[in-house]
Amino acid sequence: MKQAEFIQTKGYQARITRTTRAKTASIKVEEGMVSVVVPKALPIERIERILQEKQQWIIDKIALHKVLTTSSEKQFVSGEAMPYLGRNYRLKVHAGSFEPVKLVQGRLVVTVPEGSARSNLVREALIGWYKRSALLKLKEKVRRYAKVMGVAPKSVNIKTFKSRWGSCNPKGDLDFNWIIVMAPNRIVDYVVVHELCHLKQLDHSPLFWKEVERIMPDYRECKEWLRDNAKKLTLQTQI
Repeated sequence: MKQAEFIQTKGYQARITRTTRAKTASIKVEEGMVSVVVPKALPIERIERILQEKQQWIIDKIALHKVLTTSSEKQFVSGEAMPYLGRNYRLKVHAGSFEPVKLVQGRLVVTVPEGSARSNLVREALIGWYKRSALLKLKEKVRRYAKVMGVAPKSVNIKTFKSRWGSCNPKGDLDFNWIIVMAPNRIVDYVVVHELCHLKQLDHSPLFWKEVERIMPDYRECKEWLRDNAKKLTLQTQI
C-alpha cells in the first residue's frame, strides 16, 4: 500500500509517495506541483539530497508553469502580473509626469499622466523597459555562453520580429527578439545558445543540433515550450 508524506523546501512542497514498485526515485512537476515516487525503504535523508540535486530543474519547471498560466491579455492597470525571466512582477501605475519604469521590491512601477489613452502609455513605457532590460540580459548571456563555446560574435542587438526569436548572419551579428525575456530564464538561455551555435554551423543540420545538445542537453524541452507558448509572450492589450 502506498504511503504519502511531504517535504517542505525553499520555494515548493514535494509530495513523496513510497511504493514497492519503484526501483529508483523519480520526480515529476505537473501543474506547478512537485511529486516524488521512491522505493518504500528509501531514507528521507536520501530523498532530501535528491531534491537538492534537482533543485534548479524543479524551480525552472515551476517557473514554466507560472508563465504558462499568466494571461497574455493585459489592461495595464495596477495589480496585473508582468512576466520577466520566469517570474511575475506586479504592475504599479502612478499618475504623474513621465518617468522611466522602475523595478522596486518586486513591482514594476510606471508613472504616466492621467487620460483616456493611459493604458497605451503604460504599455509603451513597459515596452521600453523590456527592451532595455532585454539588451542588458542578452548581452550578459551571450558573453557567458560565447566563452564556454569558444565563439566570438561581432555584435548583439535587440529587434522586433514577428515570427522568430533570433537571427545570426555570416558576419557574426546576433539579433534577438526582445519579447523573449518574458519567457523563463532557461528558455532565454536556449535562444542564446541556438544563435551562438550558428556561428559554428549556419544551417539547421544534424551537426548544428548536436552542438546545441552539447551545450544544452535539455534543448528539446525548451524548443517544445517555445512552440507551445509563443503566442502567450506578448504585451497585447485586452479587447
